[in-house]
Amino acid sequence: MAYGEKYLPVNLFGGVFILQVFFSQEGPVLIARIKGEVDLSTAERLRQELEASLDHARAHLLYLDLEGVSFMDSSGLGVILGRYRRLSQKGGKVVICRPQPQVRRLLDLSGLSKIIDIVGEEPEEYLQKGGRG
Repeated sequence: MAYGEKYLPVNLFGGVFILQVFFSQEGPVLIARIKGEVDLSTAERLRQELEASLDHARAHLLYLDLEGVSFMDSSGLGVILGRYRRLSQKGGKVVICRPQPQVRRLLDLSGLSKIIDIVGEEPEEYLQKGGRG
């Protein structure tokens, strides 16, 4: 089941920055491919889209493909942590796939990499290897 691409326009100091998210589903797994910057100006909109898609898909596993994320700040970490809390309360989990080195460093420094699995492969490849939680 594929939901297609969603372009999330967010005003940024008079300009418009586009955060792109592509959602697809593989059984109980919702895959979100994110491209752009996840920061104070985009995080709330991303959170809303992730929540709506999780509700629609009734998924208990969320794979966040961050290969296209060039920058993330603590607002982005908050979005990830919130989805982790939501899903772990119901026996689910979040997996982060292919973060860029600067994003991986932030995940490590924040301690999120200690509670959330981070893998270096595409979500579908990880699923084929049995990565369902």
